[in-house]
Amino acid sequence: MLETLANSIFGFILAIGILVTVHEFGHFWVARRLGVKVLRFSIGFGKPLLTWHRRHDDTEYVLAAIPLGGYVKMLDEREADVPREEAHRAFNRQPLWVRTAVVLAGPMFNLLFAVFLFWLVLVLGETGLKPVVGEVQPGTPAAAAGFEPGEQILRINGRETPTWSQMLYHFASAAATGDAITMDTRDRDQRLQHRKLAFDAIGDMAEVKNPLKALGITPEFPVMPAVIGKVLPGEPAEKAGLKVGDRILKADGKPMESWSQWVRLIRARPLQPMRVEIERDGQVQELELVPGVVDGAEGKAVGRIGAANQPMPELWKSYRVEYSLGPLEALPVAVTRTWDFSVLTFKVMWRIVSGQASLKNLGGPITMADAAGSAVSAGLVSFVRLLAIISVSLGVFNLLPIPVLDGGHLFYFLIEAVSGKPPSEDFMLRGQQIGLALLLSLMVLVFYQDIARLVG
Repeated sequence: MLETLANSIFGFILAIGILVTVHEFGHFWVARRLGVKVLRFSIGFGKPLLTWHRRHDDTEYVLAAIPLGGYVKMLDEREADVPREEAHRAFNRQPLWVRTAVVLAGPMFNLLFAVFLFWLVLVLGETGLKPVVGEVQPGTPAAAAGFEPGEQILRINGRETPTWSQMLYHFASAAATGDAITMDTRDRDQRLQHRKLAFDAIGDMAEVKNPLKALGITPEFPVMPAVIGKVLPGEPAEKAGLKVGDRILKADGKPMESWSQWVRLIRARPLQPMRVEIERDGQVQELELVPGVVDGAEGKAVGRIGAANQPMPELWKSYRVEYSLGPLEALPVAVTRTWDFSVLTFKVMWRIVSGQASLKNLGGPITMADAAGSAVSAGLVSFVRLLAIISVSLGVFNLLPIPVLDGGHLFYFLIEAVSGKPPSEDFMLRGQQIGLALLLSLMVLVFYQDIARLVG
């Protein structure tokens, strides 16, 4: 528990720190290149923890206490008096194209950074599981489309799906359009099949925690034998005398053919004694086991014994696949993936605003921290992939025409380009107030959604 919490906090701070630095560096780098004086480049808000100046550089660099953002402060006559000899370096004195380039640079750097991160993931490669269908639930979209157990999903709308993660990515991207989804599959007899899913039959992806549940598909995994691989001290398994290496043969006379069957039985029998027949060192023994009890979904009591199964890597070999690309081959794929996620983000935002999608699609800092912690635990490639997705979201979100965001400033510049003069100070002030109110409302909403997820 403590390790999970530590990973979440570390992953969240690391992700925010990297992405904010990239975003603000975009503003900073373009401003400097176009002759705008940058007074301060700060990572974080609040009290400065570390401040320094580089030689022959009049910018102050700051690392601040609250690692939830950052800013670039430029010379501007609207904020303070500017010496006459430096007026030409003030942001407000720059031509429209320069100001536009400086403001646009932040989101663009996030999107370019996402391209680099996706490229890195593709080059490093990832190990995944082949998207092979296990069970198909009756009365679901998958059943209606004709899916059968054992089919491997090869393509979604023409895009290759070598792993489950790739399949879910392409599925979510296609589902966001609201169009029909076509899947090419190969059945157990190596025959190619063509499946078509209607989006309206799938529904809102946010209403289910697992997108596969909306389809009615359970992935196929190897059958793991009911062999004890780990016993936690002080738990019911240890008290009953179970040891590492024990094979569960029967429970109350019923044969246990797999670890999943054993788990289902334990979860269904909290505090209910059972006679368990095991094989240990070639000898059959019998012992009594009383599962403990914990709260499960919707507060329902489920059994627990404090034991884990024995890892058997050889059983997974036929399901695992290595997916990677060469450096040159990976670049256009990374660009396409960044574009796909950008379009998907815009479409999800629009569906939420227009009422076509649930507000449950929104996630805040708690959701992000949880995802970051899981990614840190899963390894470098998983964390880099998550970082790329968040970088896209950050870049796209900042392009929205909401005052106080970069997109709001770009909207003001568009008005200036059309009318030939900048909007009035009163107009921009009211816009800032409205934009701030919208952002504060959004923050309250995403925190509410985060807390709602935590409490069930």
